[in-house]
This record gives sequence, structure tokens and C-alpha cells, in this order.
Amino acid sequence: MILERVSFQNWCLDHAQRCERALERVLPSAELPPPELHKAMRYAVLNGGKRIRPLLVYAAAELSQASAPLADCAACAVELIHAYSLVHDDLPCMDNDVLRRGKPTVHVVFGEANAMLVGDALQALAFEVLTQPRQASARSEQGARAKAVAHDEVVARAEAVVHMCRALAQAAGSLGMAGGQAIDLGAVGKTMTRDQLQLMHERKTGAMLRAAVLLGGLAGRTLLPSEQESLNRYGLAIGLAFQVVDDILDVQADSTTLGKTAGKDALNDKPTYVSVLGLEQSQQFARQLCCEAHEALRPFADTAHRLHELADLIVLRKS
Repeated sequence: MILERVSFQNWCLDHAQRCERALERVLPSAELPPPELHKAMRYAVLNGGKRIRPLLVYAAAELSQASAPLADCAACAVELIHAYSLVHDDLPCMDNDVLRRGKPTVHVVFGEANAMLVGDALQALAFEVLTQPRQASARSEQGARAKAVAHDEVVARAEAVVHMCRALAQAAGSLGMAGGQAIDLGAVGKTMTRDQLQLMHERKTGAMLRAAVLLGGLAGRTLLPSEQESLNRYGLAIGLAFQVVDDILDVQADSTTLGKTAGKDALNDKPTYVSVLGLEQSQQFARQLCCEAHEALRPFADTAHRLHELADLIVLRKS
């Protein structure tokens, strides 16, 4: 009997809701002291965004045959880091934005000091979630052999979590997202070459998207070095493609469609792919990156079909 594959649209909806429920569970209750901080954390994370990063985690986790609990932990961790970065990016000392995900930014609603603490707390929570102790998945059989299997599974899971934490920390640090933001802040009003712009965006935006793919891969079976490299190349391509499309949408879409302030990069005299390459070449570059992402997945055949679909979604999206 051949089971009909769930449509991509329904798969995205199901997994976005799955991540939403998991985030709801891991975020502190708004009633817990300090209530204002916890309320602001939930405001920053829940009921907003496309959840592209968790979807990438889940798609790669399907490829690596990861367990559902660990895939959920990885998806939450990536989204919590992403949410923290948005809260800090919107601060007056950074991009000074007042609209995010179609609603006022965290510092507008809760104040700058609380917004800073929200970002700090979300970053810490991401690693707490990722490192929560999990029971081994071995069945409750009797005997020393079963115990040895359970022990091996616990060790393997612990090693996977260590690698996942390292990948996430690197993506968020000075050689990843934080470093990319620093380059971005220093580039205001300046001219950048295409290579400089690519370095900035590979770190600021691409690093976390690539990390989402890698975490999903690390959460399951041990991948061959060639398979890890394929996922890495895919992550690099779609991570950069996401930012190229963001730059295109910043000049083509309105604030209501984007859920954030449109035209902000041009207003702040920040270099973008559109300002460096022009609109037509930027669109062509996005399509090229999409092709590179598909090519990187060739060794996985049909097991990577959700990653293929997500690559197309990232490049063809309108918001």
C-alpha cells in the first residue's frame, strides 16, 4: 500500500503549529515572577513569523530520521535564538525599528531595558531547551545487553546534543550572526563590494539558517562526512538566498505584506544586494542560489524532498 504524501502546504502548517506548541511549553508562564519579563518573552516569540528556521530543522530531521522530541528541542532552540536577535536588532541602538511581525516591536511595548533582558533570556533558554535531559529510546527489555544498548543510545544522544550546541553557538557568535550585525552597523553610508556584502549576509542571516539545517541533521542518525558536507552546502546556499530575497522584497513589498517596515535599508543608507547588483541581477542571483541548494541535495534523492520544497519557498516567497 502506497501512502499519499502530505502536501507541502499542509506539512508546513502542521510543523509550524507543532513548533508553536513546543515553544508555548518551554517559555516561562507570564504569571511567574518577574511577570513583565516573561510576558515580554512570550510576546516576542509566540504567534508570529513564518517559522522558516524550525521548518528547516524538521525537514533535515526527517532526512536524518531524528526522534520527535529532539527535533522539537532543536526547532525551539533555533527559533528562540532567532527571536532574541530580532528583539535586539530592533532596539534604538541597532536598527531602531517599531514594527516586527505585524505588531509593535518589543522595546516599543515593554521598554528598552526589558527588551534587552528579553533577548538575553531567550538566548539562554535556547541552550537550556537544547540540553534538557532526555530518556533513552531503548525499549524496556531485561538483561545486561538491553542496558548496554540503552547506555549506548544515551551516549550517542549526548554527543549529538554537544555537536548541536556547538553549531548553534558558532552560528550566533562573532563569526556568525553577531559578527554579521557588527559588519552591518559599520557599513551604514558606505559602499561595499559584492564579496563584502556576501560575507556580511552569510554571517548575519545565513549562519542561523545553515545552523537550522545542520541541527536537524545532527539530531538523527550519524551522517556520513559527504552527507554533512551536502547539508552544509545546501544551508549556505539557502541562507544567502533568503537575504537576497529579503533585499528584493524591501524595495518591492509594502510594510503590511512584510510585517516590518519596508524600505528601511534605503532610508538608512545601508548597502543591499539591490543597491550593489541592481534588482534584475539580484533576482538572477537568488535563482542561482536556489539551483545550488537543489544540486547540493542530489545525494539524498527523495529523502530530501521537504528541503527541496523549502528552498523554492525561500526564493519564491512574497513576504
